[in-house]
Amino acid sequence: QVQLVESGGGLVQPGGSLRLSCTASGIFSSIHTEGWYRQAPGKARELVATITSGGSTGYADSVKGRFTISRDNAKNTVYLQMNSLKPDDTAVYYCNLRISLTSYWGQGTQVTVSS
Repeated sequence: QVQLVESGGGLVQPGGSLRLSCTASGIFSSIHTEGWYRQAPGKARELVATITSGGSTGYADSVKGRFTISRDNAKNTVYLQMNSLKPDDTAVYYCNLRISLTSYWGQGTQVTVSS
């Protein structure tokens, strides 16, 4: 059984920064993909960033140059560093672990960007 626990959300002003973290418990394959998704009120959940077990990263166009996904293997934790935050970034952010066709999800953490 794999469990994901995330934290780091909060309220920030436009232009501010937040760092989200997601720690995985349990044992799973070394070959996997982790990612961050977000869902704003009234909108569908969208992919924000991904990182493979090999370290390759990918980003949605809307966050390129502002967000960075990374991993600390020793801590079994994936991070999302969010800089230059905009009001449109306001959403519940979810971390995800995908192993083949199986996905595991964190509980979600609220990020609100507002003056």
